[in-house]
Amino acid sequence: MSRAQVLFLTTLAMLAFAGNSLLCRLALKHTAIDPASFTAIRLIAGALTLWLVVRMRTRATATPGNWPSAAALFIYAATFSFSYVSLPAAAGALLLFGAVQVTMIGYGLWAGERPGKLQTLGLCAACAGLGALLLPGLAAPPLQGALLMLAAGVAWGVYSLRGKGSGDATAVNAGNFLRAAPMAACMGLALLPWASLDMAGFWYAVSSGALASGLGYAVWYTALRGLTATTAASVQLSVPVIAAAGGVMLLDEPPTLRLALSSIAILGGIALVILARPQPAIQAPLQR
Repeated sequence: MSRAQVLFLTTLAMLAFAGNSLLCRLALKHTAIDPASFTAIRLIAGALTLWLVVRMRTRATATPGNWPSAAALFIYAATFSFSYVSLPAAAGALLLFGAVQVTMIGYGLWAGERPGKLQTLGLCAACAGLGALLLPGLAAPPLQGALLMLAAGVAWGVYSLRGKGSGDATAVNAGNFLRAAPMAACMGLALLPWASLDMAGFWYAVSSGALASGLGYAVWYTALRGLTATTAASVQLSVPVIAAAGGVMLLDEPPTLRLALSSIAILGGIALVILARPQPAIQAPLQR
């Protein structure tokens, strides 16, 4: 691929990942859909889209993936949706991204990685930024929503770690989505007495699953062929920034000084960790 093609695909993927936060918040704030229904429709739409992409590309009928990864995917998607009942899009995307990266970096430390001084400084800055964002106060995000989003980030971090080196990433994601979709459907049935749905919410959920998740992943894994591992990890720093800008422009969410300072600490700290260490492999994407 040419540099222009790689740049276009990478930009498209980052917009898709940020779009997940915006679509979810938009649906739960401005339509009648409930978070359980949104999760079920999103995962089913994502599963069908990824399955079609894999079928058109390889004609394969097998569905790689595994149930533990599918469970992590379902936990991520469910807690992501329920958190956005109360969280602004910008704060949610930042909490998600920070939790994903801290989970993956923390696993590396547990596995025996020895961080240098800059990496240690970066990790401390990122953790301090997350802590500052959650401190009580008028500008703090709702605690329940924040804790749910942190759980979503940990689940996505686990999902990403489990997916490293698993072969055809698009096919593996398709298999995991196909396994996670029935879990979300069961949750939707269990919460049916509290369910609500309208056409606008339905189409936001379909767009989140089919476009921002399904096609977004396919585009990202295509772009990865032209990116170094460090670049691939670094460009994901743009996702919370895009989501924050979208929240201000599309959802009328007011920017706050706390959010700005926390963003600088979290994203700057993670950037230090990424850029100060050798990257042995392409990092899995942030979903959003």
